[in-house]
Amino acid sequence: MQKLWASILLLSMFLSCKEIQKSPSVIQKIDATTEISYANGFEIAYFKGYKTITLHNPWPGSDQAFVYVLVEKDHLLLDPEAYDAVVEIPISNIVVTSTTHIPSLEMLGVTEKLIGFPNLDYISSEFTRGLIADGKITELGKNEDINTEVLIELNPDVVVTFAVEGNNKTVATIQKTGIPVMYNADWTETSPLGKAEWIKFFGALFNKEKEADSIFKNIETEYLAAKKIASEAATKPTVLSGAMYRDVWYLPQGDSWAAQFIHDANGDYLWQDSEGTGSLSLNLEAVLEKGQDASYWIGPGQFTSLNQLAETHSVYTQFQAYEVGEVYSFTNKKGATGGVLYYELAPNRPDIVLKDIIKILHPKLLPTHELFFFSKLN
Repeated sequence: MQKLWASILLLSMFLSCKEIQKSPSVIQKIDATTEISYANGFEIAYFKGYKTITLHNPWPGSDQAFVYVLVEKDHLLLDPEAYDAVVEIPISNIVVTSTTHIPSLEMLGVTEKLIGFPNLDYISSEFTRGLIADGKITELGKNEDINTEVLIELNPDVVVTFAVEGNNKTVATIQKTGIPVMYNADWTETSPLGKAEWIKFFGALFNKEKEADSIFKNIETEYLAAKKIASEAATKPTVLSGAMYRDVWYLPQGDSWAAQFIHDANGDYLWQDSEGTGSLSLNLEAVLEKGQDASYWIGPGQFTSLNQLAETHSVYTQFQAYEVGEVYSFTNKKGATGGVLYYELAPNRPDIVLKDIIKILHPKLLPTHELFFFSKLN
């Protein structure tokens, strides 16, 4: 995962899932499946009167699988206890727990179905904030301590959450009330298009598969077209990323989401050869030795200005990218209540992220594109 994006989400995500693995004992002929081209975390299959979502890798290091069944309201499901959740569709309302779920609801045109969310201040979208202001979305507390009494009173058709490990009592409490809980593992994907493809997960819940597929295809087309343009650049600028937290410099590993963007933008990420999808933890000397002459610095932690960098640690001023003012951050773009737009929307719109980075590294290749997520630090 992207270095700091991962850190923020790991702190804000806390709902986990039950440990009993189940598999349907009743197998019927599959009528169709949804094509999943990039995401590794889920599959959708269709049967007469119902469909299933099979979830893989619900959290890093897990080999557990969860099978959810989405049943048309006039269909009698055999052996419902064989599934991890049974949801009647199309659903009338929903609770989600990650800001990364919000854009999928908006793009599918079903945001009005959202009735509850924890930490409402984290939501950046102007449209969804309008619904919050109108009192249509209920505050549920914090992810690590959801107000289950309020949630039970809302009685949503389904709660969509995510897990960072397999041991949390909150979900079990919700399930005992009869409210179905489903886990969405979009955050575990390391492919930019893999994250975006999770819109198909929500498409299945709302019987909007065609819309979800069309939206994703457009994102895919835009992403691949931008990647092709970047591949034709005459130069491949060197890129530094991350910043220090206390005495440790955290930056993306070579197989991570963030590193993939730089690679597809035809940039030379200096730690591209490192293995792993999370963050590297390095000492300052190692980063200075390798990255001091990098042409660009993309994603300098939570810093919002060059002055802030210099005031925090004078060593930041020794990097060439700082000296020439080529430092770019996504943390300056925030919603009305302080939520960082990038954390919410970027996983769903990798095409825009890629265009931003291409614009930074190769300004002439996309002459009409204006930076959306990123901005140059003043």
